[in-house]
Amino acid sequence: MQHSLADALVSRKLGSNRRLEELHGLVDWTAVDAVAGGLRPALTGRPPYAPLKMLKALYLQTLYDLSDEDLEEALVDRLSFRKFCGFALTEETPDKSTICRFRQGAADGGVLEQCFATITAGLEARGLVTRKGTLVDATIVVARHKRPPIEAGPGAKNTAEPDADWTYKGGKSYFGYKLHIGMDEGGLVRKAVFTPAKTYESEVADALISGDERAVYGDKAYESKRRRQRLRAQGIKDRTMRRANRWHRVLPARLRRRNHLIARRRAPVEAVFSALKRLYGQSRARYASLARNAGRAFAALTLLNLCRARRMVMP
Repeated sequence: MQHSLADALVSRKLGSNRRLEELHGLVDWTAVDAVAGGLRPALTGRPPYAPLKMLKALYLQTLYDLSDEDLEEALVDRLSFRKFCGFALTEETPDKSTICRFRQGAADGGVLEQCFATITAGLEARGLVTRKGTLVDATIVVARHKRPPIEAGPGAKNTAEPDADWTYKGGKSYFGYKLHIGMDEGGLVRKAVFTPAKTYESEVADALISGDERAVYGDKAYESKRRRQRLRAQGIKDRTMRRANRWHRVLPARLRRRNHLIARRRAPVEAVFSALKRLYGQSRARYASLARNAGRAFAALTLLNLCRARRMVMP
């Protein structure tokens, strides 16, 4: 980035934000820029803003849970935001329409998911992943729009949000999506998949396994004989909970004990879902399409990983 004369005259302390500076220092932005640069610029109108600057702005929006309008104002008003994104003091910043279009393009093109993978790989390269075990689980993200009325019948859709679907948990019905994650025991999320709510956890479980962990921990929804065999072939311990079947209508005491131990081991994954919902608004979808809600989820996972990594490496 080239600094203007105005930047040179301003005190370095102005706009300083230790948290943002430390988060920024955790990332190889050159690698991220190579991914973000894949977005096609607008063919008409004013020259587009640099994709990396726009991507960083989206991460600030996620970190502080800002609307497009609030982010537009913050980029004008807050020096720390301009520094994080790389906007010079004399440089124009994007308005809310530009932010919205970029976010939609990044989500629809899978760029936010690719950037999550790139940034997470960089954190792994810093030795922040233990590989002792992967905790797999899923959480429900309620649809933006209201669920279809009961009289519409089971499996009814809302035409305003066609990608949302139904699932049942704890005797209750939910309409929306599921966020599936594979989390390293050390605390970082390594893999994630965003699906309609009807997708059963076991269907996407293999996509959450990295292949270099020592064990995989999951609840009864992930039990699968074929998966156990594949994990064994890879030298990975199967630590998924067992459920009753035609041979064991009531689980033997040893399996109940095993389930109890696994449940305790995989409990930290619930803290991830809690943080995503409390801090990053993942309790409810914000957009009407699967791709755009997925992009928002991957941005949240990226910031969650960076904030956790910051606590690991910073004094």
